[in-house]
Amino acid sequence: MIYGQRIRLRGIERSDLPCFQAWLNDPEVREGLSTYLPLSMAEEEQWFERMLRMDPEEKPLAIELKEENGWRLIGDVGFFNLEWANRSAELGIFIGDKSVWNKGYGSESVQVLLKHGFETLNLHRIYLRVYSTNPRAIRSYEKVGFVLEGTLREAVYRHGRYADVHIMSVLRSQWNAAEGTYASGTSA
Repeated sequence: MIYGQRIRLRGIERSDLPCFQAWLNDPEVREGLSTYLPLSMAEEEQWFERMLRMDPEEKPLAIELKEENGWRLIGDVGFFNLEWANRSAELGIFIGDKSVWNKGYGSESVQVLLKHGFETLNLHRIYLRVYSTNPRAIRSYEKVGFVLEGTLREAVYRHGRYADVHIMSVLRSQWNAAEGTYASGTSA
């Protein structure tokens, strides 16, 4: 487990799939994701089987929220497109439980994963892609230290129009310089 102040990251279990499938079939949740078609449970199970064969560093992690009676699944986060020679990885996240949107759980999850990426995996650069139509996510990423690197103009087609895709990143040197300003998680 990787712990933050209010959340923890853990391996994804088969029992999580019904939540993921329900969330990914919600158009509002899918809005900021590259997934744009509804998913069947069979497709989600196929994804799970493929995920089990991934390298451990590229397996997404479930995000759970600490509650009085235990932990509640709210989404997932992880690295992909790892380039070990360059010490670089792409980050992806989604908070599927809309009841916890706008409460900082996404930012905290990204902070905890950044700490893991820089301090455990020894990454140098962590980047992500975010749609220009998702200002909430952009603010969240900026809050934890990501900076805009560039824009892929009109790179995604959604809802009958094209939108820009921003590339944002944080370097280990920036993380180290600002670490005191980020909420830190601990591994256990």
